Amino acid sequence: MPTLDSLGNLKRTHYSGDLRPEHAGEMVTLMGWVHRRRDFGKVTFVDLRDREGIVQVVFDEEKNAEVHRRAKELRNENVVAIAGKVLMRDKDKVNANLKSGRIEVKVLELYILNDAKTPPFEIDENKAGEEVRLKYRYLDLRREKMQYNIGLRHRAALTVRRYLDEHGFYEIETPMLIKTTPEGARDYIVPSRLQPGHFYALPQSPQIFKQLLMLAGFDKYFQLAHCFRDEDLRADRQPEFTQIDLEMSFIRPDDIFKVVEPLMGEISRLIDVKVELPFPRLTYAEAMRRYGSDKPDTRFEMELVDLSQILAGTDFTPYRAALDAGGQVKAINVSGGAKYSRKNLDELTEITRRYGAAGLSWIKTADSGEINSPLSKSLGEEKVAELALAAGSKAGDCVLVVAGKPSVVAASLSALRLDIAEREGLINQNKFNFLWVTDFPMFEYHEEDGRYYPMHHPFTSPRDEDLHKLESDPGSVLAKAYDLVLNGVELSSGSIRIHQRETQRLVFKVLGLTDEEARSKFGFLLDALEYGTPPHGGMAIGFDRLVMLLAREKTIREVIAFPKTASAMDLMIDSPGSVSEEQLRELHIRIVD
Repeated sequence: MPTLDSLGNLKRTHYSGDLRPEHAGEMVTLMGWVHRRRDFGKVTFVDLRDREGIVQVVFDEEKNAEVHRRAKELRNENVVAIAGKVLMRDKDKVNANLKSGRIEVKVLELYILNDAKTPPFEIDENKAGEEVRLKYRYLDLRREKMQYNIGLRHRAALTVRRYLDEHGFYEIETPMLIKTTPEGARDYIVPSRLQPGHFYALPQSPQIFKQLLMLAGFDKYFQLAHCFRDEDLRADRQPEFTQIDLEMSFIRPDDIFKVVEPLMGEISRLIDVKVELPFPRLTYAEAMRRYGSDKPDTRFEMELVDLSQILAGTDFTPYRAALDAGGQVKAINVSGGAKYSRKNLDELTEITRRYGAAGLSWIKTADSGEINSPLSKSLGEEKVAELALAAGSKAGDCVLVVAGKPSVVAASLSALRLDIAEREGLINQNKFNFLWVTDFPMFEYHEEDGRYYPMHHPFTSPRDEDLHKLESDPGSVLAKAYDLVLNGVELSSGSIRIHQRETQRLVFKVLGLTDEEARSKFGFLLDALEYGTPPHGGMAIGFDRLVMLLAREKTIREVIAFPKTASAMDLMIDSPGSVSEEQLRELHIRIVD
């Protein structure tokens, strides 16, 4: 173990990664971690790492024997400070992989501030498993990619705050201990010590509070809100997450779009991506018709084609049964897909089965123009050729056909479309395609319990022209709701809110809430609506997802400093954990096996 020094009055003059040729000749003091040491007899090279990057520092025995001797004691991740002179490297020694690669620092003084155990994984490699990375997250965060990601997150947050401040928004914090509401995802529950038998909930969103802020007259509100949902996790989900929460008074959807689009443009410029304004818009119905998804990835074509009309008179049992039951027969055309083997087609068939499809049919068009399909026996060659033509098939293509309920057809072909785009390399990874999806259904009907649920949330306003159908035909009512989609990822849901008490009462009624139940859960909101609530609306943009896409990562865990695992555990601090019997007694809680 090396002899350790004190920091004393030393002050850093520069970050390692910030040094450039213009600093040549300057005396500098650097502080950071030993990234790597290389010995060459009388000369020792150390890559010194800090938040901004790496610089090569040189210890020369002839210049200072004692400093060079101590340099040989250095090990990876030792904490050091050095003082030295910035020199230009020889042209044949330039390292193009480093921002500081044209210079190096000749060390005159070395201070070893702390030693370090051998890390459980190499800091500069990405070979460790995720569990090990999360257990030693403080080491994982030293990696260059993680330093970049967290820095990018910081810059994105600053951009949001600066932009919204310039546009007249107030940043207002809303409570973290609120009342549980059974609708939606499961709440995280917090017991009250002072009110035995009663519980707080951690907010799934600041939804009601931001509406009340509009009622209070603040006009434009935002916050980078920390939210919590106790739900099963996916790659883009965490039990605690951050959203850019917005609300505005006296607006229509266009007003929200005109605020959010330039904001997304400014954030995209953080990674030198220019986005075209205004963003395209699709209605929910059009998005489902063309892409089978309400969050379509529009960086590539391959839209769905409806073959139901062509097959209206078919006797082919699978298609006949689907159409008679109110279903559909749709297809996508895969350019160059005629090359797919039986194994490839079986893999694609398995994807559709995950979404409830009974199977997958195919029609191949050879380079010669000859059509080959197992459907020819049942439909006849002429009808199969008509289907291929309708789907836009050309020589070398393959048409993939799915039949069934509209929801099953949409989900199956949407999944196929994304899978094929990945395997065929159709997606331009440098492209950012933002898209608004509008005019969502107000409600969705669940057959299992025979009731309606809100497509977004129960405070979304129906379109003015659909108000009269709330009681007579709620399934046909469309909402003043809109989603922001980026490259097939839903970034945000938003809507114009209900600002009149009677409309809110009718919506609660459609959702099966009696007046008593509505008052028990949302009485304070219903009361507030009687005191002059302005028309208002807003949205919540998933900040973690946005930064994930900016950083071109696959999961939001890569852009959150201290994330949870897929089972909602923090391996680093061993959370969740048990609590003492004394704490349980204070909270009037007893654990029952």
